[in-house]
Amino acid sequence: MQNYRFAPETLGAQELAELDGAWRRCVGNLLRMTALAQSGHPGGSLSTLHALLLAFGNFAVDPRDPLAEPRDRILVSHGHISPGVYAVLAEQGFFPIEDALLSFRRAGTPFSGHVETAVPGVAWNTGNLGQGISAGVGQALACKLKGHDSRTLVLMGDGEQQKGQIAEARRFAVKFGLNRLIVFVDWNRLQISGRIEEVMPQDLPAEWTAAGFNVEIVEQGNDFAELYRVLRAAYRGEVLDPSRPTVVLARTTMGYGVPFMENQHGYHGNPPSLAQAREMLAHLGLPDDLAELQARRQPLGIGGAGPRHAPPRPPVELELGTPRDYAPETRTDCRSAYGNAMEDLARLNNQGPVPKVLAFCCDLETSVKLEKFHAASPGAYFESGIQEHHTAAMTSAVSREGFVPFFSTFGVFGVDETHNQNRLADINEATPKLVLTHCGLDVGEDGPTHQCIDFIPLVSSLFGFELYYPGDPNQCDRIIRTAAARQKPVMVCMGRSKVPVLLDAQAAPAFGGDYRFVPGRADVLRAGRDVTVLTFGPLLPVADAACRQLATEGIEARLLNMASLVPLDRDAVLAAARETKGLITVEDHNVRTGLGSLVAGVLADAGLGVPFVRLGVTDYGSSGPAAQLYAEQGLTAAGIVAAAKKLAGR
Repeated sequence: MQNYRFAPETLGAQELAELDGAWRRCVGNLLRMTALAQSGHPGGSLSTLHALLLAFGNFAVDPRDPLAEPRDRILVSHGHISPGVYAVLAEQGFFPIEDALLSFRRAGTPFSGHVETAVPGVAWNTGNLGQGISAGVGQALACKLKGHDSRTLVLMGDGEQQKGQIAEARRFAVKFGLNRLIVFVDWNRLQISGRIEEVMPQDLPAEWTAAGFNVEIVEQGNDFAELYRVLRAAYRGEVLDPSRPTVVLARTTMGYGVPFMENQHGYHGNPPSLAQAREMLAHLGLPDDLAELQARRQPLGIGGAGPRHAPPRPPVELELGTPRDYAPETRTDCRSAYGNAMEDLARLNNQGPVPKVLAFCCDLETSVKLEKFHAASPGAYFESGIQEHHTAAMTSAVSREGFVPFFSTFGVFGVDETHNQNRLADINEATPKLVLTHCGLDVGEDGPTHQCIDFIPLVSSLFGFELYYPGDPNQCDRIIRTAAARQKPVMVCMGRSKVPVLLDAQAAPAFGGDYRFVPGRADVLRAGRDVTVLTFGPLLPVADAACRQLATEGIEARLLNMASLVPLDRDAVLAAARETKGLITVEDHNVRTGLGSLVAGVLADAGLGVPFVRLGVTDYGSSGPAAQLYAEQGLTAAGIVAAAKKLAGR
């Protein structure tokens, strides 16, 4: 059944008969999938199946061109119901059902245990419960900014409602008037450990009502006629307050239609046996082809049906403008340079009816210096309040909708607190720009809870992310413009303090004028053949002072600015190892896991054994001025000089 946009007012006998036939085929196929794989989640697939059939049969998503614009969005937050999703997508013609039957949960195929965007019709890789609604909010916001009359449907589980991120997403959706957002909750009252009332009781209608959503309750969520009536009203805006988003709470039965599974929480994540599947196929009047399918699954190896990645999205064409130059006498912070660059990007790209560059913030507008962007492009600035988990996930979803979104907050909130959200962004091949201020001991008086000293391993563990750390305002300006144009997820970290403009050997700004930041390339600030000092960020002036002191004592120190931490300039590291007597890494970061570890990995991969000293943060800092905290950790010019002398044999 494909009556886009819920055309008939009610379902007649013919439509109900067609839906019943489709339901039977989908039940059979999801049972085949899970039985053949001896893995999967049939219980929730069965309780959500009616909603899935009505959604993909009525929301405007074309199986022949699932990414066509404008279109509706359907996002499945409880991604473990992938057997039901794949069965319905195949039923609606997105791909042949054999692709899923032969490939479900097999290595090298897109038909994963949790839904993946490589499967046509899947809008977002999900499975980390509580994040799907944030992605849906991002998609709904993108549609609103584009001026599309599109709906976004987010299907969720009821146990999932225990996640706090959902409350964050609800508040944002109501604040920004995302009235074309519809949430469906499969209210089967069971989760992995048992009844939701026993695991963690909630009053779902009261919570969604308090958030400001229209709340529609379906007493028989596994009844096509009743569910259609409510979904149609939500789709057409025939609700109590059409200016607000709507949630449909549908009372369903886990394992619906399969007697031995009904109301059995054990089948949340346990498949039927082959014998049980055969029994149900006969009960449904469907052919028993399990033996044939099982034989055809056996030879399947890595590289099976279909691509492993989502279709590429066209790049967003931006005007990057002319970088600003900060003179040698200027003393400002990288945060302000970021704010100025964002103002330029707003004025260059956001003057039309649809902005290209967006900014998201969590109650830190003045701290992260976004007030100029806000003033220049108020319709592209979004204040999320203290809701970092939702904002990180939402920003990632927006980045796949034809926008360049920047999310700015403090380091501890944007990398430590939201690592799971950033990880899911990476898996979804999203391209958010995270600009995180107040990193390292440079935060100073805020103390150890706010001194983010662990961003390098958290970002380098994500396969797609890049990580930059500017050395001064000039380099920061150029890094921000570069990040905006990168078709990759990028994290830019910086401290809080004002820093000097770095100068070259001719006393001119090292990163001004024609300087161009290139990801993966180190900057040689001083030449030298005795030792090499590798550092980044606020410790660059300290390292430069040490190199100058060493020069007076006849020791030539090469100084490398590793502003591109991921990717790292391997060639520069190897050249330093071969051309100088030893390496010293200096960093405002945990010494165990930062730049020193990256450099050590390069040396190990190349089989090079060279004298090597790592200087960094060896314990949580205290509360005080940054210079004092650096002194406590030995991150001083004198400390670098002492290490260099030892390496140089002095």
